[in-house]
Amino acid sequence: MTTNTVSFWFDVTCPFCWQTSRWIKEVEKVRDISVTWIPMSLSVLNDGRDLDPNYAAAMEAAWGPARVFTKVAMEEPAKLDELYTIMGTMIHAQKQGGKKGYGAYDEVIEAALKEAGLSSTYATVANSDQVDEQLRAYHQSAMDEVGDDVGTPVIKLGDTAFFGPVITRVPTGEEAGELFDAAVRLAQYPYFFEIKRSRTEGPQV
Repeated sequence: MTTNTVSFWFDVTCPFCWQTSRWIKEVEKVRDISVTWIPMSLSVLNDGRDLDPNYAAAMEAAWGPARVFTKVAMEEPAKLDELYTIMGTMIHAQKQGGKKGYGAYDEVIEAALKEAGLSSTYATVANSDQVDEQLRAYHQSAMDEVGDDVGTPVIKLGDTAFFGPVITRVPTGEEAGELFDAAVRLAQYPYFFEIKRSRTEGPQV
């Protein structure tokens, strides 16, 4: 039971999304899949909500990277995969995440763009609303697939999209492929909606 097409909506600041994305990168090694990476935004998702002040400050910080990914998606979508890997590694594996306040990721953005061979001009949208309409449209495309009561990641396997799977550790090799096969099989059953249990650990990056 396989599918060749995967759409993956991501917010680079989310550690759970990062773990799931690294699983998909492992799946690429053992299954014949084509992945389309699409920005979404926890900042958009939480815009206008009554949030804990600490989390609200994190959502302020998350606008910058999401806007940059939106601009890259609009102009050089083939670079999204590489840029996500580079910036996500900085944020999660290199412990540069958890930042608070507008502009907090500016240095990370600049370094990631440089490493990816992308123009530094992409960084200029991080602290403006220049691409917010398109960012909201990308985000809404994920919500249209799964509904509003979700976060990141959103993955579409063939014709069916889900929030998740939420994993804390990244399977590799054939185990990654087997987990993918199982997810695809669930997606193929039109009346499957949700599996969930309480987490016992955070993402182990």
